[in-house]
Amino acid sequence: QVLLCGVIVMRPEDPLKFLEEKLREIMEKGLDAVLWYILNVCVIDLSLHPKLKRISETYLNTVFGLDGEQLVTEELCAKAWGFYSRKLMKLYFGGWMRYNVQKKNKRNKAKQKMALAVVHYNVHILRVIIQKWNVWVQIDKEKMALAAKRLQQIFNKIYLNAVVKAWHAEAHSSLKTKAYFESLAKASQEGCLESSDLTVGHKTSHLPEKALLQVFRYVNLVDLARCAQVSQTWMLLTQSSLLWSHINFSSVKHKVQDQVVVNILQKWRLYVLCLNLRGCYSLHWPSFKSISECKNLQDLNLSECQGLNDESMKLISEGCRALLYLNLSYTDITNGTLRLLSSSFHNLQYLSLAHCRKFTDKGLLYLGSGIGCHKLIYLDLSGCIQISVDGFRNIASGCSGIQDLLINKMPALTDGCIQALVEKCRQITSVVFLDSPHLSDTTFKALAKCKLVKVSIEGNNQITDLSFKLMSKFCPYIRHIHVADCHKITDAGLSMISPLKHILVLNVADCTRISDGGVRPFVQGSSGAKLRELNLTNCIRVTDASVTEIAQRCHELTYLNLRYCENVTDAGIEVLGNMSSLISLDISGTSISDMGLRALGRRGKIKQLSLSECRNISDTGIQEFCKGTKHLERCCVSSCPQLTDEAVRAMAFHCRRLTAVSIAGCPKMTDSCIQYLAAACHYLHFLDVSGCIHLTDKALKCLWKGCKQLQILKMLYCRNITKQAVLKYTAKLEKQEHNDADPPSWLGYDRDGNI
Repeated sequence: QVLLCGVIVMRPEDPLKFLEEKLREIMEKGLDAVLWYILNVCVIDLSLHPKLKRISETYLNTVFGLDGEQLVTEELCAKAWGFYSRKLMKLYFGGWMRYNVQKKNKRNKAKQKMALAVVHYNVHILRVIIQKWNVWVQIDKEKMALAAKRLQQIFNKIYLNAVVKAWHAEAHSSLKTKAYFESLAKASQEGCLESSDLTVGHKTSHLPEKALLQVFRYVNLVDLARCAQVSQTWMLLTQSSLLWSHINFSSVKHKVQDQVVVNILQKWRLYVLCLNLRGCYSLHWPSFKSISECKNLQDLNLSECQGLNDESMKLISEGCRALLYLNLSYTDITNGTLRLLSSSFHNLQYLSLAHCRKFTDKGLLYLGSGIGCHKLIYLDLSGCIQISVDGFRNIASGCSGIQDLLINKMPALTDGCIQALVEKCRQITSVVFLDSPHLSDTTFKALAKCKLVKVSIEGNNQITDLSFKLMSKFCPYIRHIHVADCHKITDAGLSMISPLKHILVLNVADCTRISDGGVRPFVQGSSGAKLRELNLTNCIRVTDASVTEIAQRCHELTYLNLRYCENVTDAGIEVLGNMSSLISLDISGTSISDMGLRALGRRGKIKQLSLSECRNISDTGIQEFCKGTKHLERCCVSSCPQLTDEAVRAMAFHCRRLTAVSIAGCPKMTDSCIQYLAAACHYLHFLDVSGCIHLTDKALKCLWKGCKQLQILKMLYCRNITKQAVLKYTAKLEKQEHNDADPPSWLGYDRDGNI
């Protein structure tokens, strides 16, 4: 026996016998009695024995997956219990959570059902109220109609009595006059001579003075002066202050001089509210001095006045403090004028600085930092290419109430400029960006913060369907969309804006990727029935299917442009003939023939029609159309070389309200067609006969005699009209163009008219 570290090590005398005894003990007692030290030859102190429970070997292997050499310790049991308890807790906690979620969902569903029930109840109550109100309105309308009918009957009776009394008095007077002249016939020659002093006088006019004043308001200054020479009554009427509250010198801009302006303004300066001097290039200091004396002036247009400068504006600013509208476009103003605007015009609301190139960003800083111009709601900066991002930021800092913004012909305009402006100008409702090629969808992302109702952009290849998507999402009340010549706009864009409910004007001219797949969904959308203007110029993929849909859906459409939609044929045009609302139609360059024209004139309400470059129409089609259309005012049949004088004859004698006619590029026209126009169309203002190679001086003489209201006449490539005749017969026209060159090749015929 040996003692090692408190352990007595024993060596059996016969090891084999020792093992045999232990095996028999195991066989008698079973495995449950097996202890870890049963086969040890050592005698170990009981305090050193591990505290283990007897566990079946099979059960241990099943629970812990132990092999035969592993033993279960207390730590393993603790871990097993912890794992088991956590799993059990997770199971019950998850069940509890699911139970709570289910209860919450039930409560939410109950709330939704209750809210729906409340809405249903409110709708039901509203329906009952509206029904009762509708019944009351119908009864009230019937009462009003009955009362109006009775009043009309009373009025008709009184009016009839007055007419009968007047007729009776006139008849009585006529009898007296007749008896008087009969007595004169029997009298002597002396009595006959005396009759000349007793004839009944005639009044200059039987119109009431109020009606004459309304007529005189539409007359320019030269004609008003002529009216004053007609009679004493008219002269007194032309001196009424009502006629001089709005003075328009622009209509006589080539004749007006400083002395005329000074005389008129000195006499009527207290009554002048609106003064238009657009294009009066001959005005200088005396005229501007007279303007400053118009203390009540509210609207001043000085556009294209070459004599205007900072000193002139200083003079005007000292006297005209009540200005609301100011137009300074195409003038030479500088930063000095902008400083005056910011300090003098506290109520200014409309300002145009279009194409003023001599002011800088610093001037706009003056405009925004002064005490004036904070009420601006309209600003036109078209063509001011010198403005940078800082300039737009200066405007935004002082003019945050801008609603209408025009920035046309600005090739350097970028997204950054618009972003700088929109940072503080959140009330913008209308934007116009024509000829601004560098703007992109980023601009419309910035404008999404504003409630736009009008968008106009043209000549841009960076705007995509994303802009339409932004309009649809952030501009629910938009009414006017003008996106012309933007080649990245597709059918998808039109489909995106189809849910909008208030669109009245849509212009996608020259967006060549637009087809039936975009037009039809838009027309079928919420705005289709309200749409008033639609421009599909050069949308070459649009066909009769879209035109048919337009005719069926757009009941309020008044303006339709299908110019160069070459796939539109008679089938689509015939359907348009059923539209009672259509007033203006442009189908130039389409495949229309005489059959389509005949159907188009069925309703007879079209006032403006353009048929340029329609090679399939003839005189017969024009005649059939004009027979059904009495209200036509403007007609263009240019570049239709197959038409002759007969077409113009039909227009002249069936459509006597014509004010503008173009027969340019029609080589078969002769002096006869001009004779027809001069004989019947006395309201003609505009006439284009360019390329009508057979016209002579006789045509000008006819126009001079018959068309007294003609203002613009174009006679290019008319080699048989002499310059002497042009000078003689067109001297009083507002504008005329003439040359005697041979027709160019693009007209499609030679100098003799051969196609």
